[in-house]
Amino acid sequence: VVLSLRGACDGLSLVVPHGDPGYYAGRPSIAVPAERLLVADEMFGLHPQLAPLVPLWTSGRLAAVHATGLPAPNRSHFSAMEEVEDADPGSTARSGWLNRLIGTDATGSPLQGFNVGGGVVPTSLFGPEEVMSAAEVDSVGIPGDDDPDTDPRRRTSLHTLWDGDRGPLGEAMRSMFGAVDDFGPARATADHRDAYPSTDLGRALSEVARVIRGDVGVEVITVDQGDWDMHADLGGVDRGWLHDNAEDLATSLAAFFGDLGDQASKVTLVTISEFGRRVVENASGGLDHGYGNVMLLAGAGVRGGRYYGTWPGLTDDEDADLLVTTDYRSVLSEVVRSRFGASPAAVFPGFAPETVGVM
Repeated sequence: VVLSLRGACDGLSLVVPHGDPGYYAGRPSIAVPAERLLVADEMFGLHPQLAPLVPLWTSGRLAAVHATGLPAPNRSHFSAMEEVEDADPGSTARSGWLNRLIGTDATGSPLQGFNVGGGVVPTSLFGPEEVMSAAEVDSVGIPGDDDPDTDPRRRTSLHTLWDGDRGPLGEAMRSMFGAVDDFGPARATADHRDAYPSTDLGRALSEVARVIRGDVGVEVITVDQGDWDMHADLGGVDRGWLHDNAEDLATSLAAFFGDLGDQASKVTLVTISEFGRRVVENASGGLDHGYGNVMLLAGAGVRGGRYYGTWPGLTDDEDADLLVTTDYRSVLSEVVRSRFGASPAAVFPGFAPETVGVM
């Protein structure tokens, strides 16, 4: 499960480098006090609103990799996210890294890749392999007002129209019929939405859990949490924009992992964002576009309860960035190899990953 924190989240607020004096020098009004941090070591600690995730951390199922990001700075939301999700610099092929990942086996089912959040798939899933997208599990079906169980005439008509067509549209329709049928066990799963926060992320992750509990052959799922572009009024440790987003992130993830049932041992979740924020707060009590960031990994295969990455140190001049010391593709390469047995070279062409050790 790839959770994109859209808008460029501030990794320095989520996983705070309290051991680096540059953090407090650069953020006199918005820094998180060291004594409030959770599961802290000599350098890092979690934001207090991530408390619902502490059980995952202490049980060794949650880890953080700091100072991650693109190989070169890119402060445009749209081009940076495109670059992150394509993950093949210099290529003109329209193919995202998750689409390439599901193409490493011979399954060929559109259920392998699934986007929860609407009709347009993210760049990471786009490509030659068939994938699916839906806002809700119950919306996966053949459009129309009739009930296929009591009045199957629409489907019968579609079969009559397309079953003999050997062209690309006929092939697509046959693929659709198969995918809708195979998705049935997911639609039959119970909706546990009441156990989640009543937020966009909570609702989306409740749908992700239904897909996973349905065990319909989905291999990769994408989901978003938006609204991380905090140029002004980021807020304090006990209230405000970042406080609310962090609380939503943590409570939604905790509910998600509690909702997976007997499928939990199959699930790895990784967070990613297009870039981080500047070290120094601006005059509006916010943070402008930066460079390095943090990635969270949770679930199956994760060597949790630890902070990973090479810390570059912070400076408190106005344009200071958290520098990137770990290419984000090195983190994803470990997930690809550990969870899929796939070659990172097939997923990230031309890239030689470094060892992170988080998987």
